[in-house]
Amino acid sequence: MIELRNFCKKYQRKLYLRNDPKLAIKLDVDGLYISSTNKNLIFKPRTHKKKFEILGSAHNMKEIKIKELQGVDKIFLSPIFKDKKNQKLYLYKYLNIKKLTSMKDVALGGINKKNLKKLKFIEPYGFAGISYFE
Repeated sequence: MIELRNFCKKYQRKLYLRNDPKLAIKLDVDGLYISSTNKNLIFKPRTHKKKFEILGSAHNMKEIKIKELQGVDKIFLSPIFKDKKNQKLYLYKYLNIKKLTSMKDVALGGINKKNLKKLKFIEPYGFAGISYFE
């Protein structure tokens, strides 16, 4: 892990650890990722490091409310578009969910060059998509 952290710092890449705040602090990484399945972790890292970010993922309003209680800064909302594995969240549902949270939203799931223009409609803070970057 230390090698990976040093590599990321050398090449100015951010590194987030999943569901392990103690190790994230110990390794002095950029932040923590709390998965949608982790509903118990509550972490207040602001006393540790100013630039320490908490990322989380959610698929519905209940999970978003849990992530808010967990202190998440940016939320991955997924899946926005249908792919081979998942049904889509729908643009209108995404917009309604987005209105109910103050977290910065990152659209995720099924994003490709064909549906990229649709993201302008929902204006997410950011987006991520394996299909898009392949």
